Amino acid sequence: QVQLVESGGGLVQAGGSLRLSCAASGSIFGPTVMSWYRQAPGKQRELVASITGGGSTNYADSVKGRFTISRDNAKKTVYLQMSSLKPEDTAVYICNLKIILREYNYWGAGTQVTVSS
Repeated sequence: QVQLVESGGGLVQAGGSLRLSCAASGSIFGPTVMSWYRQAPGKQRELVASITGGGSTNYADSVKGRFTISRDNAKKTVYLQMSSLKPEDTAVYICNLKIILREYNYWGAGTQVTVSS
């Protein structure tokens, strides 16, 4: 069983920065991909960024150049550094961990990010 707990969300002004953290606990073995998704009211959940255990990253076009995903494998934690935030970044940000070989997905409860004008 794996548990994911996000932190770092909050209210920030447009142009500001915020750093999200997601700490994983439980039995995690083998290769994993950790990702951040977001969901705004009335919209579909979308993938924001993902990172493999080896550090390979992917980003949504809307956040490229502004967001940076990283992970600390020893701490079993993934981070999302968000800069130059825009009001359209407002959403619940949700952490995901996928155990590749078992095709298991685990989800956090999400943390609210609100960007004001």
